[in-house]
Amino acid sequence: MNVSHGYLLAGAKAARGIAVIIDVFRAFSCSPLMFSLGLEKSILVAQPREARALKQRHPDYILVGEVGGLPIEGFDLGNSPSEILNQKPVYFRGKTAVQRTSSGVQGALAALEVADEVVVASYNIARATARYILSRQPEQVSLVAMGWDLKERAPEDDWCARYIAHLLGAGDYDHDQAMREIIFSQNARRFLSANEPKFPPEDPVLCLQRDVYDYCLGVTREDNAVIIQKTELS
Repeated sequence: MNVSHGYLLAGAKAARGIAVIIDVFRAFSCSPLMFSLGLEKSILVAQPREARALKQRHPDYILVGEVGGLPIEGFDLGNSPSEILNQKPVYFRGKTAVQRTSSGVQGALAALEVADEVVVASYNIARATARYILSRQPEQVSLVAMGWDLKERAPEDDWCARYIAHLLGAGDYDHDQAMREIIFSQNARRFLSANEPKFPPEDPVLCLQRDVYDYCLGVTREDNAVIIQKTELS
């Protein structure tokens, strides 16, 4: 098994084999959390207008996302795990979400055009994602750290990629060093240093929890839509 590392949109477009699209702050920390709360599936869209059009046809869909890290007008929720967790327990049960984000979702859509298979990941499903990949035994795995807003690399995504690579037997991982670089980075400071409710300080706490859920999330096409669905591991 060859494990390669890619970054930002160029990395997603160059992904081959099984592409692992990593967005820790916050898209693909949000997705596993919503599935743990009973979500049935999530539809990925590139632009907010696509999400709004789906909502017009399906009023029960839950629109989740951001542009430039900020909540989108007319969406039900921002791209925030703490906001998701703060909903009533039945909020997501049996529902469909529509996710639009500036980095992770764009990477998943791009990788789906070129890779054999696409999964999305963050720290909270890292071990389950690695277990799934090992069960498939692909020749090529492309770990893609999507970074912030497709413009700059982000230590949380880079280190999560290194953690998954380590779980696949392809490199070392130092969690203390990872947390040191992540917590004191500009990305984490957006949440931890600002009095800005749109960047809740609770979000990094949730995003940096490791191996919380024992399932992985695969990206496929279904009826002209791109969806995320949960794959349980035995």
